[in-house]
Amino acid sequence: MPSCPFPTRPAPRRLVLLLSAALMAACTPGADEAAERATRLARANVDLLGAGATFPYPLYARWFNTYAQETGVRINYQSIGSGGGIRQLIAGTVDFGATDVPMTDEEIARIPSGRVIHVPTVLGAVVITYNLPGLSRPLRLAPDVLADLFLGVITRWDDPRIAALNPGVALPDRDVLVVHRSDGSGTSYIFTDYLASVSPAWAAGPGRSKDVRWPVGLGGKGNEGVAGQVKQMPGAVGYVEATYARQNRLPTALLRNAAGNFVSPTAFEVAAAATSALEAAGDSADLRRSIVNAPGAQAYPIASFTWMLVAPELIGAEKTASLYRFVHWALHSGDQLARELGYEPLPTDLVDRLLPMLDRQLGLPDDSAAPR
Repeated sequence: MPSCPFPTRPAPRRLVLLLSAALMAACTPGADEAAERATRLARANVDLLGAGATFPYPLYARWFNTYAQETGVRINYQSIGSGGGIRQLIAGTVDFGATDVPMTDEEIARIPSGRVIHVPTVLGAVVITYNLPGLSRPLRLAPDVLADLFLGVITRWDDPRIAALNPGVALPDRDVLVVHRSDGSGTSYIFTDYLASVSPAWAAGPGRSKDVRWPVGLGGKGNEGVAGQVKQMPGAVGYVEATYARQNRLPTALLRNAAGNFVSPTAFEVAAAATSALEAAGDSADLRRSIVNAPGAQAYPIASFTWMLVAPELIGAEKTASLYRFVHWALHSGDQLARELGYEPLPTDLVDRLLPMLDRQLGLPDDSAAPR
């Protein structure tokens, strides 16, 4: 998806010019400073201002536009990447951030109150796509084999370990060509979070990061860049967001999950990962929950939340209550919009558990927290 998309919701001309300038600058050095200046100028023109992850941007833009039509509350969102959203939240130039990568304790400590609430809004998944002409059925991969492909340990597609996972499939006698992201991204973080969870060698080497030192392979910028490289090169393998793979009809591998079953990134399997992981978490109030390699017979193993970031003490009770009302609306009334755009809404049982938990954490009076 584009790295610097422009807002699609109609806005006053002055606001459009300010935000356009900031987002154009976001593709050049000094982007954070330019975006922060424009954010400060634009704050007076909207009710709530946010910035961050590109992955949920198409959905957030649709949600915010529909919500404004139904409630009159205007929410403007700058799609500048997870890192940019975290930096602007710390700087206090936005009312909320958005990220695919949970904030670290060190980052949270830079907030004056030392408190940031991670609010899961929607689910996403990372899929393994490949270019193996003539393959008779979807490729099957196990965690250790996938890690060794991206570590450069397995270098041929007809390797015995891959063949053992795909009996009866004529695997090509060709080199494995690894394709990875060349830019920092939440997608890379989710993928490497999974690899570090299932492979001691990966955990001790490249580790979890949105900016990865890849042992092997070619880089592509954004999901489009990775997909483009894979499409052009027979023998290539890469990773992209599931919504992007579906929209572009890319082949995706079946992955062996923690229960030993080979699963695809369908809506049910992704939702199962979230439910299983949070059931294992118990009553923990920390919602920075990784759901990769989740338990559960049907759980897809490379799944993740994307979060809105709220620092109540920074923005005050009124804006905190306004954000809560939006989240309540989105999780109850925005699920169909999410599905239409290829996202997976949070499971109903998870929403029923999440909203009371948020109510307690935000500490809002009953009359201010109730949806309007």
